[in-house]
This record gives sequence, structure tokens and C-alpha cells, in this order.
Amino acid sequence: MTNLFIWVAHPRKESFCKALADAYEDGARTAGVGISRQDLSNMQFSTAFEGYRAGQNELEPDLLAWQDNISGADHLLFVFPYWWAAMPARGKAVLDRALLPGFAFKYHDSGLGWDKLLKGKTGDAIITSDTPPWYDTLMFRKPSRNIIRNQVYGFCGIKSRKIVQMGSVKTATPERREKWLDQARALGASLS
Repeated sequence: MTNLFIWVAHPRKESFCKALADAYEDGARTAGVGISRQDLSNMQFSTAFEGYRAGQNELEPDLLAWQDNISGADHLLFVFPYWWAAMPARGKAVLDRALLPGFAFKYHDSGLGWDKLLKGKTGDAIITSDTPPWYDTLMFRKPSRNIIRNQVYGFCGIKSRKIVQMGSVKTATPERREKWLDQARALGASLS
């Protein structure tokens, strides 16, 4: 059985990101997938980060649980809004604080290389935005999609399966939002 970890990286408890994660989870559940989940809005941790120095990164229980969920998962889903070309600051703080050397990657002692310690896992991402994806691609070269695919998942060895940007959320009709929820549900169900 596939083990799925869903992380909703939106700082509010109720959001369209949460609804999309719920739909994806519903689809995955019908596929018989084992599911763990954390929502950023329920996580308690310091956002202070001064880099990767020994002894300075003791993790709070919610960040340790996040790492445990990553470790136990075969497949990941990160759902987050696109704010200023990236995920919200508290979500980025989780990545800064918990994707640590020795857990997610290990730099080689010499040279520029590194080992990708999360190899064997796959990942999806659903990103919401007020910027239409076509415009984001044409004008800005899809920074958020590239960051999650290459600098987060790829850097740690996680193979991207589907990276989806949904927008414009601001101008979406209820029917359009329902189609996005159906798309998220189908994406979760495809894990079978």
C-alpha cells in the first residue's frame, strides 16, 4: 500500500487550499492509500532560522512530526498559495527548519555535490494563485512551480509526478472551483 503525506502550507485554517487537499485526500482514500496529514495552520514552531549550523536547529514537536511524516511516506502532496512568487513565509520556514542536512540531503565533504536522501519518494503539488497560470508562465517563467519541482523536491531526491497551478482563484466562478476540486480528487485517486 502507498503511504501518502499531505501538507497544507496555508496559514489559515479555512482556505481553498484546504478544500483542494480534502478533495485529493478523498480521492486517495478511494484508492486505498494510507494517509497522514499536517496543516500549517495547526503547527507550532519558531520561524527563526540562521542557517545550517550544528546545535542551532533543535526542532519543535510539530517539525519532528513533519519529518516523520515525510520519512514514512512514499508519496507527498504539498498544497499552498502562490504569494510573491513562492509559498507563504511560515510554510517556507518549515522547509528551512526541517529539510535539514542529514535528513533531506547531505553535502559532500569536498566540491559542490550532495546526496539526495529522500530518493524513492514521489510528490505532487497543488498551487493556488490569483495570477492565471498562462500569464505566470509567459511573464514570470512559473517560479513557484519550478521551485517546488527543482529546488525542493528535486534537490532532496523526490521525483515530481504532477505540479499543478490553479488560478485565477480571485476571479473563479463556483463552477470553476468545483472543476478544480474534481481535478484534485482525480489526482489523489490516481495513486492506486
